[in-house]
Amino acid sequence: MRRKVTVVGAGMTGGTMAQRLAETGYVDVVLHDIIEGLPQGKALDLAESGPVAGFDARVTGTNDWRDTTGSEVVVITSGVPRKPGMTREELLNTNAGIVRDVAGKAAEHSPEAVLIIFANPMDAMCHVALETTGLPKQRVVGQGGMLDSTRYRTFIAWEAGCSVEDVHAVVLGGHTEATMVPILSTAMVGGVPLTSLLPGERIEAIVQRTKNGGAEVVSLLKSGSAFYAPAAATVEMVESILLDKKRILPCCAYLDGEYGIRGAFVGVPVKLGAKGIEAVYEAPLAKDELEGLRRAAGAVQELVGLVN
Repeated sequence: MRRKVTVVGAGMTGGTMAQRLAETGYVDVVLHDIIEGLPQGKALDLAESGPVAGFDARVTGTNDWRDTTGSEVVVITSGVPRKPGMTREELLNTNAGIVRDVAGKAAEHSPEAVLIIFANPMDAMCHVALETTGLPKQRVVGQGGMLDSTRYRTFIAWEAGCSVEDVHAVVLGGHTEATMVPILSTAMVGGVPLTSLLPGERIEAIVQRTKNGGAEVVSLLKSGSAFYAPAAATVEMVESILLDKKRILPCCAYLDGEYGIRGAFVGVPVKLGAKGIEAVYEAPLAKDELEGLRRAAGAVQELVGLVN
């Protein structure tokens, strides 16, 4: 029997997630959106690619939460981008209202599901989802570190002239330019420390490009934002949960004393398995990296304090 995953939000990111999940062959996908016709149309188009792409998965597009019942994972991409003239607080509370509604309905129809939060500001939206649903903290996880780490690894591979498969590096902390922490102390290329491969100025350029990764894509597209990399990063998380792979991945987790942080969602290395976050790993970090994590926690708590 195939597994069931719901993706909430049928935009470019949600639609690409649905495609990648359907093409695994073992996931039935429900694509949910409030816009009538949008998820149904994308689901039909995607289902009709099955004979060529080689999958028999069922893809359902819906505006009805009942169709999501019994999902093992629910990915929440819902939210609005910041518009001209909109303050940070207005964006925060607009999206908090959306996530509050979506997370509540997702938990109502799939009370055993793991929620993966993609909506922005992602770190704060994890708090909203946790407080709204009352789920165990292990079953609410944010996606940010996964996406930022894929960008970091890509830029390292390009600069070092090697395969991305041999780059092992993570971005922890928050999911904003000001709060993300690309980790240098443990970054490796084929087991060789990054700091011994590249000069300091080139490493710093990589770090800055990583922090600016989302904005760079937006500036090139002119309209819209990244969706291929976010979808791929999220599906890696979904697979680790559904297949109980217990991958060690950089995800946003609720910390309760780890790294000296309490009561905040922060990007850290976690073990993702069938139960969601099965462990949080306290990696040895350089002093400035640890300070960066703690600053990220403070920034998240400040944002959460602004949520109405």
